[in-house]
Amino acid sequence: MEKYLLLGIIQGITEFLPISSSAHLVFAQALLGVNPPGVALEGVLHLGTLLAVLVYFRRDILALLSRIARGDPGGLRYFALLVVATVPIILSGLLLKGYIESAFSSAAIAGGFLLVTGGLLLLADYRLDTGGDYSLNLPRALGIGGAQALALLPGISRSGATIAAGLIFGLEIEEAVRFSFLLAIPAIAGGSLLSLSGAQGADLRTEELLGIALGGTMAFLSGLLAIKFLLSLLGRKKLWPFALYCLTVGTLALIFLR
Repeated sequence: MEKYLLLGIIQGITEFLPISSSAHLVFAQALLGVNPPGVALEGVLHLGTLLAVLVYFRRDILALLSRIARGDPGGLRYFALLVVATVPIILSGLLLKGYIESAFSSAAIAGGFLLVTGGLLLLADYRLDTGGDYSLNLPRALGIGGAQALALLPGISRSGATIAAGLIFGLEIEEAVRFSFLLAIPAIAGGSLLSLSGAQGADLRTEELLGIALGGTMAFLSGLLAIKFLLSLLGRKKLWPFALYCLTVGTLALIFLR
């Protein structure tokens, strides 16, 4: 049970803190020989983090759905931008699947991309101080969607890349965060469905089922805490600690895990 507990906590924290969960999985495999979780567990862990987003941003989600139901032009436009911004990750996943999978075999590649995440976070930290006054439009939505597609690579943090892109494009912090996390919903849901579809027909013991449920619960709880912690730092205009962490760990990976 300890394995499921630990994996659930790690998933929830690294899914939302901008330090790249995929890079840490690659490093764990290289250093400790830790095998990636099975597809059933991976799917449930993603469900846990998806639920964390839905619960934390429930007011934003319900408000958007209400605007869409009323036929509000602003709400329909915002939803359309979310749909458009989701296209890059779908296309990248389909067209570059082989390259993306091969990238997970190298800790050095993960370390290099973690440096990219660190650089993006430094730029975003600067934008936190200067502020943003641009509104969300089609080019900016596509740019944020492209940043999310990059996060298919190990070392590129999804939350870090999308929030940083929003800030770099001049969005206000509240708008950048809201769009980033709403955009995460179809991406996380899609990853979960793919994993669970691959687990169909798996013969799981009762102990494994309980462990998977425990992992999903911990992913949900730790995910909620991670979102709250990230937003508190963003509210204090601080992203540099995460940038420093990514740059340090990425450099060490390039030196020692080549």
